[in-house]
Amino acid sequence: MGIKKFVTPEIIFGIGSIDQVGESCLRLGAKKALIVSDEGVVEAGWMEKVINNCRAVGLEYATFFNITMNPKDFEIECGREFYLHNECDSVIGIGGGSALDVAKAIAILATNGGRISDYEGVDQIKIPLPPMVMVSTTAGSGSEVSQFSVIVDTTRQKKMTIISKSLVPDIAIIDPNTLITKNQSLTASTGLDVLTHGIEAYVSVAATPLTDVQAKNAISLVSKYLRPSVASKTNIEAKKAMAMASLQAGLAFSNAILGAAHAMSHAIGGRFPFSHGDVNAILLPYVMEFNFIATPKRFADIAELMGIDVRGMELSKAGRKAVEQVRLLSLEIGAPQRLSDMGLKEESIQEMGKIALEDACMITNPRDVTLKDVEQLFRQAL
Repeated sequence: MGIKKFVTPEIIFGIGSIDQVGESCLRLGAKKALIVSDEGVVEAGWMEKVINNCRAVGLEYATFFNITMNPKDFEIECGREFYLHNECDSVIGIGGGSALDVAKAIAILATNGGRISDYEGVDQIKIPLPPMVMVSTTAGSGSEVSQFSVIVDTTRQKKMTIISKSLVPDIAIIDPNTLITKNQSLTASTGLDVLTHGIEAYVSVAATPLTDVQAKNAISLVSKYLRPSVASKTNIEAKKAMAMASLQAGLAFSNAILGAAHAMSHAIGGRFPFSHGDVNAILLPYVMEFNFIATPKRFADIAELMGIDVRGMELSKAGRKAVEQVRLLSLEIGAPQRLSDMGLKEESIQEMGKIALEDACMITNPRDVTLKDVEQLFRQAL
């Protein structure tokens, strides 16, 4: 099999684990942390909880939460200046993927300097980052355990994928209780992002036995628990399961990387203010159909993980059942079904295709992809 690596932070999982933020920073030698979040997390009360915890253990802090969905390069530069001005020595990220990606990107510039675009691609970070503690409040991006940060280059109107083991946080905290403040649409969108992470990691050309275990369990948990999690904010069993699914999918894709669905979603997210999870949910079935011939056995496995009895079925039939199940799940939880419904136009497709082909996630897609292929996939999803 050759030499494989599997990177992961220290993981603290469970109800009430958010109360370990301050102590976790102190264990890493932090004196003053920059707490990075967004207005939604502030309104939900989770920022205040983290601040109170930092005060309780004597950790100094500054707060930065002026960020947007699909975070921008200039927001990172503002965050870097804020970090340096306040003489911080560590970073706490709390929120969904946007907040955590910003926290990581600020850490890059705080120690490495330059512009965030300097670090696009794989392994461009040269100087170690400050201590990082990431608290996930969605199930979710998996950014709290991943070696990814995705930031919009506003000049090129492109989402930059930054991949480096330096971006793996020191400590990841996952408290399922934070999920109870999310509405149905956000729960659905982030949950389908988790499913996309699990499926793309499982069929990735960089998948290993270590990533397979994580990806398979994530797919199974999403299939069983996303519906009840969307249906009820207070179903704590479903929230725990979805938090675990997000964590395991994050570990899987951080190490196996992703595929065409994410490359295409990043291309759209760089130019349009669409929800990343919603775009993934629309694209995923079409990308699965395209990739099927590259690894039919793996798609049959996915069908089984999603509750289909595939015994005695031909691989082609079993694998396509996986696509049917993804579509059914998306429909039942009320996710968007067409890119045109979100506002994407035919005239954007050619440019989106070119950008998607340049994305690092395309490298590990199981089937070779041409510009014509990407454009056709966009049109199918339009």
